[in-house]
Amino acid sequence: MKRNLPIIIILLVLVVAVGAFFVMTRSATNPTANTNGFSTAPSTTTAAPPGAQPPHTLGPATAPVRLEEFGDFECPPCGLLHPILVKMHQEFGDKLQITFRQFPLVPTHQHALSAASAAEAAGLQGKFWEMHDKLYENQKTWHDAFDVRPIFEDFAKQIGLDVARFKEDINSDIVGQRISLDGIRGHAMNVKGTPTVFINGREIPFESLPEDKLRVIINNELAK
Repeated sequence: MKRNLPIIIILLVLVVAVGAFFVMTRSATNPTANTNGFSTAPSTTTAAPPGAQPPHTLGPATAPVRLEEFGDFECPPCGLLHPILVKMHQEFGDKLQITFRQFPLVPTHQHALSAASAAEAAGLQGKFWEMHDKLYENQKTWHDAFDVRPIFEDFAKQIGLDVARFKEDINSDIVGQRISLDGIRGHAMNVKGTPTVFINGREIPFESLPEDKLRVIINNELAK
């Protein structure tokens, strides 16, 4: 299984290299927002490949508002968005479904792929969101580490994973495939940096992601 990892990494680099220089801010070529807070560009989610299946979601499939985030666990703006999305999930409950898609910006973020793999390995034991939260809430503690493996293994222990299985799964084909499929979906949807957020298939400009603005957009969708 490990001998396939270089191929997976090469594929990931090809898929997301276009976004490597868009770590701290969104691309200046992003479409502008209209008065409803959405991008003026048409939706691309319908025609795009489905990404990893099943996706990692919070909230029911029947939710009238569906938010899809393409994120990188080492991306500082993604770390800032994390508590905002936690709050939106708490406020809107079953009216909002949140989906997380892997979009590690390699090679710009040296540990992004490892963090994505750790989250997916935790997902194989049913604890993706627990690892997702650990990675974002402790982003500063592992961002500059030379070797993140013992840190991530400690996170796995803290959230109650079988650590031996976690260490095996983190380099597995299924984990690499899930990350690759999310990257392919993002590339098809013209994702150029992180975080990139879509609501009901339409991209939300980066400047519309602060809590107060995002709340208005969700409420507007619910009012339709």
